[in-house]
Amino acid sequence: MLFEIFDPKARPRPIGIDLGTTNSLVAFVREGRPVCVTDCNGKALLPSVVYYAEQGVVVGEPARQTASEHPRETIVSVKRFMGRDADDPETRRLGPYEFAKADEAPNRRVVHFKVHDQIVTPVEVSAEILRALRDLAKDELRTVGPAVITVPAYFDDAQRQATKDAGRLAGLEVLRLLNEPTAAALAYGLDKKQNGLFLVYDLGGGTFDVTVLSLEEGVFQVKSTGGDSALGGDDLDRALAHVMLAKAGVDDVATASPSLVRAALDEARKAKHALTDAPQATWALADAKGSVSREEFDALAKPIVDRTVTPVRRALRDAGVVAADLDGVILVGGATRTPIVRRTVKELLGKEPLADIDPDEVVALGAAVQADLLAGEQLANAGEDVLLLDVVPLSLGVETMGGIVDKIIPRNTTTPTGARASFTTYADNQTGFEIHVVQGERELAGDCRSLARFTLKGIPPMPAGMARLDVTFKVDADGLLHVHALETTTGKEQSVEVRPTYGLSEEEMEDMLLDALDHGEDDMHARLLAQARVEAERVLLATRKSLATGADMLEHGEHARIGAALEALDAALKKGDANAIRSRVDDLDRASTPFAARRMNDAIAKAIAGRAVGDIEHEVERAKGVDAHVAQHEKNREGKKD
Repeated sequence: MLFEIFDPKARPRPIGIDLGTTNSLVAFVREGRPVCVTDCNGKALLPSVVYYAEQGVVVGEPARQTASEHPRETIVSVKRFMGRDADDPETRRLGPYEFAKADEAPNRRVVHFKVHDQIVTPVEVSAEILRALRDLAKDELRTVGPAVITVPAYFDDAQRQATKDAGRLAGLEVLRLLNEPTAAALAYGLDKKQNGLFLVYDLGGGTFDVTVLSLEEGVFQVKSTGGDSALGGDDLDRALAHVMLAKAGVDDVATASPSLVRAALDEARKAKHALTDAPQATWALADAKGSVSREEFDALAKPIVDRTVTPVRRALRDAGVVAADLDGVILVGGATRTPIVRRTVKELLGKEPLADIDPDEVVALGAAVQADLLAGEQLANAGEDVLLLDVVPLSLGVETMGGIVDKIIPRNTTTPTGARASFTTYADNQTGFEIHVVQGERELAGDCRSLARFTLKGIPPMPAGMARLDVTFKVDADGLLHVHALETTTGKEQSVEVRPTYGLSEEEMEDMLLDALDHGEDDMHARLLAQARVEAERVLLATRKSLATGADMLEHGEHARIGAALEALDAALKKGDANAIRSRVDDLDRASTPFAARRMNDAIAKAIAGRAVGDIEHEVERAKGVDAHVAQHEKNREGKKD
């Protein structure tokens, strides 16, 4: 008999965790190769199920076995609730749960489950799963070090932050959040020592990701990413469960008991798994029994699987490649075992998918590799030189006057990254800036997702256009956004870590891209109109102010001409035609230019009266230098955007 000798002075071992919708895993690197931790029964998969019993919390397979008996107290597929708005209709559709009322929950924009007398959030439920994985690893390794936790590539900032919070709540030091497709490619690339261009198709229990990336001598560079944060194998189960409930005499699922709904979902999952290898599967629900053929299941599954096609095509287009350019297609996630999924991928990309690494385990294995590398353990010591370059899934920007979005970091920008944009005041004597951070591809802020709002106050009153605000965006390796605002003339500054309290609703992230394509022309017209309005309102304000303070400089008939141009511009603004507004602005400019020139000359004369020529020349040279600096800054900013 062999005994493993435990060294109490040994460094804690870093671990990689795949926090999955249906199942979760934990892995570590042993003798230069990643391996999954197994339980006493030799199983690596821990069901992502948490049962809140009156005596305590149960996680894993025992919890799953109680789901049909205690459907409200057993939380299944909690990952689909991460970062989700409590009032989202999709929240109510995801399971037979009881949710806390408005007066019972501290924050209505976060889901709160009500179990017995407890109120728990998805972060707390996820922390229970992570804690169970940590304990499982501790049984194997004795001491557990920092962790890399994987997330879907299309998780937004709220969902990523919720995952990180869950890790901390579970007592883990979170080294990094790693996108699941990137983790899979990392495990595959290091295992096969293969270079080339790959597409990772990741269909898990509750999320779908597609990533195009290149593997070149240890450099893993993501070219593009896409997906749907509310699409997965659970949807296949739900479609089949509806059929079973109908055959059991339940026409309206909303009227069914929670235990019957949970039992139907469990039966549907079993049948789906059976149909992976068999042409037919039987099921039993309450007093009803039946069977389902693979052809019948495929008919139900096809509309769901087809929803993955558009993101795949878009990811290829964003990466600037076609299917023929790919050296391989990597399948990830348990749902990719389904024959119709593999067939769809093969037909779409013209290649037999690679699945020789277990699609259930490959993400955890990649996470373990990354944890090992970040902690400087065996793989790094063995000479592996690996660099991961991920991307921002959706554009990040700020709202400017007129509701227009200035995109500071475009989507598919490699992370970690940063960019800066400069803005100024719109009105005279403005003493603050409100910064509205948004995420999305549309041209107007109202059509994008709001991430955060904060205000920079304490700026002394200045004429419009004199204050200068520098806004810096930084996206870290976890994909989390940090914003810094600085008013350069006063040094006033403020920073914020963007931590929104709720996530995207059903298909919202996919809809952002679809809307940007479908409404591209309309959005551009709306943007041009908004820009024309902002410019027109600025000109109207400045002209009327000049008329009020400099009426003594007007020549005969000039007031009437400028007044008529003002009225014409007002009328154009009411009609909402961008071309007409710009035309009337030009008319007003021509009518008021002589008057404006006289005012300018008068102001200059008063400014230089009694001053030495040398002092004036020095100020002019200094102003030129400032203008050159600003111009170079703007040029650099445009270069970063390109």
